[in-house]
Amino acid sequence: MVRRSGRRPGNQDTRQSILESARTVFAEQGFDKGSIRAIATQAEVDPALVHHYFGTKEKLFLATMDAPVDPGSLVTEALDGPRDEAGVRLVRLVLSVWDSPAGVAALAMLRSAMSNEWAARLLREFVVTQILRRAVAQLGIDEREAPLRSALVATQIAGLAVVRYVLKVEPVASAPAEQLVATVGPNVQRYLTGDL
Repeated sequence: MVRRSGRRPGNQDTRQSILESARTVFAEQGFDKGSIRAIATQAEVDPALVHHYFGTKEKLFLATMDAPVDPGSLVTEALDGPRDEAGVRLVRLVLSVWDSPAGVAALAMLRSAMSNEWAARLLREFVVTQILRRAVAQLGIDEREAPLRSALVATQIAGLAVVRYVLKVEPVASAPAEQLVATVGPNVQRYLTGDL
């Protein structure tokens, strides 16, 4: 008998089944309530396989979003510095990702969310749990103010992304990134730490 080399058959099918189940569970229950066990049950696999293929729940979530970057490490890095400059650093981070090759995948996620409720729910969970929640925690924003502040930051970031990359409204579409950082950053800063 000759042994075949390479992967065993079915591994990619199992991985794909887990991803599809995770997308459904995260879209229906959200990141916080969606559990590895629920995802494994829906995929009809052992929970250990979910951990085998994806490691943590967070890494699985990033895989379901086909996230071009790990926002956790980027947000942490961008917000590491003086608190009163966090808005500028956050806008600079967003523009650096969108202006990079990863921006193509980010644009696809945004366009999907604008036309599909299921995609919108996933993107909303992604933005809230992977970006805004981290920013609020790192900046030590009061828990009572955090939801409003986070949502206001999202209006600026999402609005900038739509105008610059989707609608391509001039002069914003072709403006140098640092010009947008200087003009939009202070608004984001006010929403993060200023008087509302």
